[in-house]
Amino acid sequence: MSLLVVDKLTVGFPGHTAVHESSFAIEPGETLALVGESGCGKSVTAFSVMRLLPPNAKVVSGRILFDGLDLLTKTPAEMRDIRGKQISLIQQEPMTSLNPVLSIGLQIMEVLRRHEKISRKAARVRAIELLDLVSIPDAHRRVDDYPHNLSGGMRQRVMIAMAVACGPKLLIADEPTTALDVTTQAQVLDLLDDLRHRLKMAVLLITHDLGVVAQWADRIAVMYAGRIVEKADIKPFFAEPLHPYSRGLLGARVDVDTEEHYLTDRLTEIPGSVGSAAMEAGCPFAPRCPIVVPGCRLAPPPLIVQGDRAVACPRVT
Repeated sequence: MSLLVVDKLTVGFPGHTAVHESSFAIEPGETLALVGESGCGKSVTAFSVMRLLPPNAKVVSGRILFDGLDLLTKTPAEMRDIRGKQISLIQQEPMTSLNPVLSIGLQIMEVLRRHEKISRKAARVRAIELLDLVSIPDAHRRVDDYPHNLSGGMRQRVMIAMAVACGPKLLIADEPTTALDVTTQAQVLDLLDDLRHRLKMAVLLITHDLGVVAQWADRIAVMYAGRIVEKADIKPFFAEPLHPYSRGLLGARVDVDTEEHYLTDRLTEIPGSVGSAAMEAGCPFAPRCPIVVPGCRLAPPPLIVQGDRAVACPRVT
């Protein structure tokens, strides 16, 4: 049984549907990358899994199965027991996620004491161990530091320590390296991948960076305008993306491995924006698609399975 199954999930806001019948699964111990431009519904999907949607958002239909149990049927109290213990979340900007008036040690201890029912002294010892686990130097001293005493990379490591404190089965990383420089990004992602293997947890990686996906993910789900348009293992996806949107994303990526290409070739541009799909009745990518035909505007194409991958485009199936 898959660890997480998102089955035909639809999430709506007043006057707008952010996620349309999206489906994907995550197996125990694997990393699935959910990829797309800003506004495609990636974060809304992640917060739906955590049951942390804003008050004006509503899950209209679908199921979210975690370890065989539908999270959408859980009470708020039951979800509080699941969050942080079985499913954890790392958000984009650690400075806005950490409490500025509490030491990092106290914030990690709070998670531990909420779920593990251990003494304050034992929680402090464990907090130091977790800081050491995420490679923060002098953890026994830094445990009493405040968030503003740390660099962006160190703050993100603290967020990771909090997220893995109780040994979750699933870690959701929502753009975990957005505010970090390239070197620190690689260090943080290496750390996440190492912890995934050591702690035997699955990771849902929300990102728009295909370079990150190529190096750290096992499978990919491409999302456009709230719909999953392609799913595949990493190697076949990068060897031959099928959906026109996937091809556009790869074409817009700078290839610094080939100096000649980097210096002379223009990047592929995807015209328009995600917002141009808001009122379309057919395929949401039709207004921007280079291979669109009149039939594409009649109805959204279903996700068709082709061997070990799936694509929502009849023009390439």
